[in-house]
Amino acid sequence: MTAIAVQAQRLLAQRRPQRPFLESFIRALIIVCAALALVLSSVSICDGHWLLAEDRLFGLWHFCTSSNQTGPHCFRDLSQARVPGLVVGMVLARSVGALAVVVAILGLELLMVSQVCEDLHSRRKWAMGSVLLLVSFVLSSGGLLSFVILLWNHVTLIGFTLMFWCEFTASFLFFLNAISGLHINSITHPWGQPRKF
Repeated sequence: MTAIAVQAQRLLAQRRPQRPFLESFIRALIIVCAALALVLSSVSICDGHWLLAEDRLFGLWHFCTSSNQTGPHCFRDLSQARVPGLVVGMVLARSVGALAVVVAILGLELLMVSQVCEDLHSRRKWAMGSVLLLVSFVLSSGGLLSFVILLWNHVTLIGFTLMFWCEFTASFLFFLNAISGLHINSITHPWGQPRKF
């Protein structure tokens, strides 16, 4: 009987204390918001139509013109837009934007794994996931900025399409979730370490 009691005490001693509800809720909220940002960014990059200037629609993948008589005509050849440096610049903008999505996927995966498979390395995985979200913010912001700089002469505030604002919102959410993730990791108690009173 005493051997069983000793084994039970050892098992109970090895169990970690339950994580506080508020911490779990905040971490889950960060994951959900990061997933939302990832969806917004993916849809925005895939659609790619970001700027409407008079009768022209500029996008990452296409350039479109429209008129009352003929309707919209879209071209994959961005040189048809007659904007200097647009072809090379758009390759850079869409590459950086797509890379931001890939990095965000890896970051989100690390955040989820750190919560589902809790071990001694969970905090490190969470921190790495948050850093990857921060990298994703830098990349997506770079893509947005390069797009705006390339088409600066055509930019108006009301000319930006819903897809542009989706990417802008996603970029902001990447930043917000990355900073929140790093902050909550720094203020919460490390797992596997005894508390000092």
